[in-house]
Amino acid sequence: MHEVTVQFVGSGDAFGSGGRLQTCIYVDAGDTRCLLDCGTSSLIGMRRWGVEPNQIDVILLTHLHGDHFGGVPFFIVEAQLISKRTTPLVIAGPPGLTTRLREAMEVMLPGSSRVVQRFAIQVLELPERVPTRLGSLEVTPYLVVHASGAPPYALRVTCQGKVVAYSGDTAWTDTLLEAAAEADLFICEAYFYDKSIKYHLDYQTLMAHRAALSCRRLIITHMSADMLARLPEIETEYAEDGKCVRL
Repeated sequence: MHEVTVQFVGSGDAFGSGGRLQTCIYVDAGDTRCLLDCGTSSLIGMRRWGVEPNQIDVILLTHLHGDHFGGVPFFIVEAQLISKRTTPLVIAGPPGLTTRLREAMEVMLPGSSRVVQRFAIQVLELPERVPTRLGSLEVTPYLVVHASGAPPYALRVTCQGKVVAYSGDTAWTDTLLEAAAEADLFICEAYFYDKSIKYHLDYQTLMAHRAALSCRRLIITHMSADMLARLPEIETEYAEDGKCVRL
């Protein structure tokens, strides 16, 4: 069975706190490679860490904020003009993705949504709690709590006998316990250290629920300047741009 590699292409928040790139997590399961979210700076991170765009089979999106999906229009246009992609690409996310992606492409790169690519693009809107097979991946979305103009998801990805769970952006919800149940890796937002902010999760709240989380490994990400300043005080593993883990 192939080793699963997870690399944080970008581990930052929406505002570049700490000089970190926006959210983009690369999962290499051997025969299927995917991105978990694709923030606006994702291509920069992919170039920096040697992740080849043409090797990405699937882009999985938790929600439709720019720091999590704003890189997709650039990914598509780069694939057409620079990488000369010929293999199919699947872009999967919450309901509303098809319309929002088309609108984003027209806002950022006018006319790009009407270009006929030399490669097939399949846009899938994933139903909540329904496992979907994408190549060798099985993806199950769970509804969480984050206002983004479309249903926000946490994602549970099964590949090569391993489970990678990812919270996306969300306030605490017990749904995270289900999404991360027995996961080999749970990647979870910790935006602030102890400040409660609507639709986001802080480190202290996460730690208050840590005993209930049955994941084997927890890595926090999407940290503000406040959280980054408190890293010497925390008791769990945290993401950094370029950090790579093997499962």
